[in-house]
Amino acid sequence: MDKKTIVVLFGGRSGEYDVSLNSAAAVIEHLDPAKYDLVLIGITREGAWLGYGGSIEDIRQDRWHIHPSCRPSFLSPSREVQGLVELVGTEFRVTPVDVVFPVLHGKYGEDGTLQGLLELSGIPFVGCGMLSSALCMDKELAHQLVQAAGIGTPSSFTMNKNEDIEARLSEAQALGFPLFVKPARSGSSLGITKVNNMEELAAGIETAFGHDNKVVIEENIDGFEVGCAVLGNSDPLIGVVDEIELQGSFFDYAEKYTLAHSKIHLPARIDEETADRVKETARSIYRILGCRGLARVDMFLADDGRIVFNEVNTIPGFTSSSRYPSMLQASGLSYAHILDKLLVLAAAADRE
Repeated sequence: MDKKTIVVLFGGRSGEYDVSLNSAAAVIEHLDPAKYDLVLIGITREGAWLGYGGSIEDIRQDRWHIHPSCRPSFLSPSREVQGLVELVGTEFRVTPVDVVFPVLHGKYGEDGTLQGLLELSGIPFVGCGMLSSALCMDKELAHQLVQAAGIGTPSSFTMNKNEDIEARLSEAQALGFPLFVKPARSGSSLGITKVNNMEELAAGIETAFGHDNKVVIEENIDGFEVGCAVLGNSDPLIGVVDEIELQGSFFDYAEKYTLAHSKIHLPARIDEETADRVKETARSIYRILGCRGLARVDMFLADDGRIVFNEVNTIPGFTSSSRYPSMLQASGLSYAHILDKLLVLAAAADRE
């Protein structure tokens, strides 16, 4: 059997650079070298694309970009010169690529920008397409589409950086405190604050505008968060539902990656009927937002029994202990099998 050439992209210019390194290290470790020829491309914090031939540990420790193997490399947007272009000595070399596996989180990685480049190139890639990625990244637009389909979303309003902020604060009073202030297009809870009064709200808006020029102000949902790992294209598999048990005010960036004061329950502490409702809601959201390949769909299970949409992560964390692979592993899939399936799905999506 001919081995497939797989480009693994990692790093990137977003605030989730470090998360990407750990996710990519786990993916690289679990891709079977008997099946795949791996080509590793790191993107520095400054945006340089570098081919990399060093160790996985140097990726984890963020030493990869000083390795002597690094050389300028990029994916060609041209279908005539299709594949990976590398600078070798004084000449450019083109390597055909079967599938690109982006392990990039946040801005410029899962917001549709990279996916647009890959769609131009005609190279199959793992995950959602350009439009779906952009929609899922934008909390305002994702909520509008899901709500239009009859699925519950938190009450909220949106502010842009060039607006008169003072003129909009009365809308926050109408929602009632506590509130969440979120950058509309950011991941890993970066820039999100939970606020309890007008003074905290003003500070929270300023913090959020440091991450995006559009901010969503959202009601607090009394209940707890549940998640679904979705794997597939038109007929996706949904893993075992998990639950976040919070000890602090909310699941912020530090808490997501340390679990210092929170717990992940897998399976969620809910009955089978409720779990089935959560899964079917996740399936509907996945379809409404045009997802393919994979996504983690996060929802709230409200105290009154409602299922309320929170967000979709189109390239969720991928360390061996991350929520997405853990939910699928609880369904009986191995980590390596998940990766194999994603690569098959990428090739299938390209043919559809």
